[in-house]
Amino acid sequence: MLLLLVFTFVFCFAEAQPLQDSIDEADPTILNSIEKWKDLKFGFMMHWGIYSQWGVVESWSVCNEPWIDRKGANYEQYKHDYFALNRTFNPQHFDATKWAEIAQKAGTKYVVFTTKHHDGFCMFDTKQTNYSVTDASCPYSQTKQPDITKSVVEAFRAKDFLIGLYFSKPDWHDTDYWCPLWATPDRNVNYDINQHKDRWQRYCDYTFNQIKELTHNYGKVDVLWLDGGWVRPEWSLNSEIESWLGCYKRIQDINMPRIAQMAREKNSSMLIVDRSVGGKYENYRTPEQQVPQAPLPYPWETCMTMGDSWSWVPNDNYKSVNKLLHILVDVVAKGGNFLLNVGPDKDGVLPDEAVKRMEAIGEWLKVNGEAIYSTRPVYPYKSDKLCFTQGKDKKIYAIYLLEQKEQLPKEITFSMPQKLKTGSIEIKGTNKKAKLQSKNNNYTITITKALQADRTLKDAVVFCL
Repeated sequence: MLLLLVFTFVFCFAEAQPLQDSIDEADPTILNSIEKWKDLKFGFMMHWGIYSQWGVVESWSVCNEPWIDRKGANYEQYKHDYFALNRTFNPQHFDATKWAEIAQKAGTKYVVFTTKHHDGFCMFDTKQTNYSVTDASCPYSQTKQPDITKSVVEAFRAKDFLIGLYFSKPDWHDTDYWCPLWATPDRNVNYDINQHKDRWQRYCDYTFNQIKELTHNYGKVDVLWLDGGWVRPEWSLNSEIESWLGCYKRIQDINMPRIAQMAREKNSSMLIVDRSVGGKYENYRTPEQQVPQAPLPYPWETCMTMGDSWSWVPNDNYKSVNKLLHILVDVVAKGGNFLLNVGPDKDGVLPDEAVKRMEAIGEWLKVNGEAIYSTRPVYPYKSDKLCFTQGKDKKIYAIYLLEQKEQLPKEITFSMPQKLKTGSIEIKGTNKKAKLQSKNNNYTITITKALQADRTLKDAVVFCL
């Protein structure tokens, strides 16, 4: 847990540069894609790679920064052993179709899959390196369909999911990013790119070619989700944290205009998410492991783990169904999407505890989904335990967040500027009614004793106003 908290602290500071309030995009095709993506509200993410064999945090344990705990292991030996995990990666029970079925039952509508994390191991068929799941050096290459990304894309596309591909801009395995001639003291490229321009250009070309493979060889890609925001053309951090970040703040320009133009050759409507960088190539923002206090003035998505870790670790501490539903409602009420991450284990299996929670979320969405999908925020967004959403037909929903084993109160009061029709109102999931009364735009929902006693109304209760 301490490792996670320290990492979150480091990450948040690294992303704390001031950004413009609006998205720098005028192309109507991309703006239309953003609106379609905003309708989906709930997505599914999987961090999966060679690290799942050890049950350690994804990639980061090979990064030699002070906050990382390798439990006393010699760094160089650890890094050597970690990078050799490609030679034993052989998930025997991976079934992308089953993943897609689970995700569909959970009510998620789009997927973001980790094709390559910072450690550089490619979960797709690449011709740029032999450090991939399809190379003969990896035992899984001997299976009938070794291209894991292809399996994931095809399975989720068959369920009508929008397809998002995660890709790490930094690659710690590639010798043109972490050159073996010099030490690797932190997450950055380990040489001065101004003094070694040819080496850096090779890395830029390598990255370009891998993204081309992903955006040209896998059919329609809806979201290119780029991670590793320290790889960027410029920094504009406020002076308060510049000194704290120190060596993390380096210019590492990989020529995003060139990449974006190429990536959209076969995917003209594709969203690009150059995380934390801002500007034209970050079509929506991705606050990590947090829900903003208020609606944000740009498209956004909370990406969050179900447990404490992005990747599979033994005995992870999964959030309750109650907590996850409250997060989903809170995010949607503030105008965002919720991207929920679960890490498969070394055999490619989603943990039973996580699957049970996803099924329960899906059951809630079957009943209450009209208050979530294709909605937009409506003032006052969230007031205490009451959240508000509005459908495209202008129908307003009030969603009351119940704690576990809590029953509805006798009265729920709120204020909003809209004039609502008073009288009997529908409650999703029951044929019983509540009563809405008003006085000077202050409203009260009166709950009958029968409704208070209804134990099927739990976690989050939707009132149709």
